[in-house]
Amino acid sequence: MNSILRHRLRLSPTPILYSFPKSLFPQTSLLFSTTTSDPRTFTLSYLINTCGFSHEVALKLSKRLRFETAQKPDSIISFFQTHGFSVSQIYRIFSQAPDLMLCDPTKRLLPKFQFLASKGATPSDTILTISKSPRFLRYSLNNHIIPIFELIRTFLPSDLRALAVLIACPNFIGDSRVASNVQMLLDAGLTHSAIRYLLCSRPSVLCSDLRNVVEEVKLLGFDPLKLSFALALLAKRAISKPLWDAKVEALKKWGWSEDEIFVAFRNQPNMMLRSREKLNAVLEFWVDRLGWDHSALIASPTLFSYSLEKRVVPRALVVQYLLSKGLVKKGASLVTPFGMSDEMFLRKYVKRYKEETPRLLELYQEGQGTC
Repeated sequence: MNSILRHRLRLSPTPILYSFPKSLFPQTSLLFSTTTSDPRTFTLSYLINTCGFSHEVALKLSKRLRFETAQKPDSIISFFQTHGFSVSQIYRIFSQAPDLMLCDPTKRLLPKFQFLASKGATPSDTILTISKSPRFLRYSLNNHIIPIFELIRTFLPSDLRALAVLIACPNFIGDSRVASNVQMLLDAGLTHSAIRYLLCSRPSVLCSDLRNVVEEVKLLGFDPLKLSFALALLAKRAISKPLWDAKVEALKKWGWSEDEIFVAFRNQPNMMLRSREKLNAVLEFWVDRLGWDHSALIASPTLFSYSLEKRVVPRALVVQYLLSKGLVKKGASLVTPFGMSDEMFLRKYVKRYKEETPRLLELYQEGQGTC
């Protein structure tokens, strides 16, 4: 589809970033050095033969674009090529923001590249940001990009951290809901650390209507001054109601009551971000294979966030063996062994029982799937 464009954009092995080339890429003006009497015909031909668009797409775009010569679109192709963009990335940019083909790259594009670089963006960061959301280049630097960056920067310790959020969610730019949501959360009593958590974990949540969700989380009894409020807000907003209900039903099938589900959610809201498959897998192992009561999972639903293969299974097999030998008191917490580091777990539950160490190590490795 892009074979012609690919032929004409042989990328330089060492792109020169954040400076506009003194001369246009020589190959881009060879096919279209003359004008036609009909600008639309010329535009259509250029979009098909140079950019690789299908006739149907090119026809649609040609209703919005008009150019009599290849000079402007050639200069844009040259600009992106010089800055290290691949053929497929340039094609994507033109597909989503075709009006950029008519802009002055030194005035409209270059300042945005320079801004990203001034905040610590690498060439790869810039390419990633623009490729993910070509509309980034359509927004005003002074009216949209800088204000949203400064808003993000308010809650993060460095330009690089703020830039990481912008790269992760370039749709922030131009979305008026972000600023209004942030102000609403501050007015509701959320701390800067809670908003920082939302920005760093799933920033797209701030690009949605949060008013009803905030009220719902308040009614559930979460304290806005605690991080758990942000966790609950994220879980409630990120999961659709049908999927939420499906997860509730999955827990009920394992004997959980509505009250127990609510208690578990209050203890660790992130548990509802786990997939139904993960919830079922942990419960199946915990209840069916180990024969342990699910009450421990209600008290500490963080267990759902741990890897079954790397943490839950190997540690549970060790603890189960110790319990069978009477080496761990029956009243001891079943949850404690899962929260500590690997080094501490091995020291407290494997190496301290010297006579049993070989068997315990065997079980531990078996649980990790290494035996």
